[in-house]
Amino acid sequence: MHIQPYLHFDGRCEEAIEFYRTALGTELEMMMRYRESPEPPPPGMVPPSMENKVMHASFRIGDSVVMASDDCTGTQTRFQGFQLTLTAADEAEAQRCFAALADGGQVKMPLAKTFFSPAFGMLADRFGVPWMVIVVPR
Repeated sequence: MHIQPYLHFDGRCEEAIEFYRTALGTELEMMMRYRESPEPPPPGMVPPSMENKVMHASFRIGDSVVMASDDCTGTQTRFQGFQLTLTAADEAEAQRCFAALADGGQVKMPLAKTFFSPAFGMLADRFGVPWMVIVVPR
């Protein structure tokens, strides 16, 4: 078994992918827009305003793959009940990633030494995606 997060954005998926590329060095594996679908969607499923939005994308952050799309249902996206955890190799990498993800976002717990990590912090990025950044002690 393998579990991968799938994030739905409110029309800002491509912007989010670019943000993560800049902030974390992600590598885009694939991206398909609604207009590029090999089969037409059921009538009324995809509003005309969504044709250039992301139907499906996958990108790699380190050894992990994250999938994402722009939600075409008109439901407002809320990232609740989970956090993505980024395990940094060392404190310098944790500081860099935390600062990059926090740009335009909201820090929930500043990156600091804890009893379980030399560097741990929590934030929500500019898209509302919740993150924990941690260095695992050696």
